[in-house]
Amino acid sequence: MNGSRIAAVGHYQPAKVLTNEDLAGLVDTSDEWIRSRVGIRTRHIAGPDEPVDELAAHAAAKALAAAGLTPGDIDLVLVATSTAVDRSPNMAARVAARLGIPSPAAMDVNVVCAGFTHALATADHAVRAGAARRALVIGADKMSDVTDWSDRTTCVLVGDGAGAAVVEASGEPGIGPVLWGSVPEMGHAVRIEGTPARFAQEGQSVYRWATTQLPPIARKACERAGLAPEDLAAVVLHQANLRIIEPLAMKIGAVNAVVARDVTDSGNTSAASIPLALSKLVERGEISTGDPVLLFGFGGNLSYAGQVVRCP
Repeated sequence: MNGSRIAAVGHYQPAKVLTNEDLAGLVDTSDEWIRSRVGIRTRHIAGPDEPVDELAAHAAAKALAAAGLTPGDIDLVLVATSTAVDRSPNMAARVAARLGIPSPAAMDVNVVCAGFTHALATADHAVRAGAARRALVIGADKMSDVTDWSDRTTCVLVGDGAGAAVVEASGEPGIGPVLWGSVPEMGHAVRIEGTPARFAQEGQSVYRWATTQLPPIARKACERAGLAPEDLAAVVLHQANLRIIEPLAMKIGAVNAVVARDVTDSGNTSAASIPLALSKLVERGEISTGDPVLLFGFGGNLSYAGQVVRCP
């Protein structure tokens, strides 16, 4: 085997839906104000009895079922999250315990909104190196836990959820080379800090960085996969804000691609946003097996990571 591929995906969102009208009862805002600035209509919010590892385990179980695998087939669990409450046991170990995965390597990856694409690259490297046979890669965040619900600039953005992918060895590479990096001196632009931890960001700085600096990086990720942007069947960017997603997708040049816009229904779910949006595209049949899809995460730490994958 000289490559790895995504065998299946799955996603999960809590049942509770928070609308823009609901938020207007909490802070000085309105449906028109929120839609015009970030494009979000609704978001899902987990309850106090729904921890991050539960969200992650639900998504992972769906991905396993879609792949026709059992927990015993997995030997590596990677969970991308920035909203874990406890330091140990880590989220990956908790998910493995919930699913009954015997003796896996279990690691958390905290690269905030770019976490899933970092974790996916790590799984690809591990499988191709022979360090793992099959990996569960999960992005899961409960942003509602780190949100100041009196701050209208941030509370309108966030949602909770999880998405997962099963990665396995493949004769032909189904996960392209990753292009990743960061701007650590601007890490203050997106933060989850303090006690209790709270999410804050410098919205205009993030917008300018994402729409001006990231398009050539995303195009280079396509180049590394041997594809032109116009060859892409879909583009799944971090679902931060519709006003970032649309101009970024346009500047990448993916003129023939379906552009994921799950942010309108789910809000910003941080590390969950890319696998959540990808899983929904697959579930709705908007992309087909083997289609080339650009995944591109960006955000906290002003980190980014992108790769072209083949649709499961």
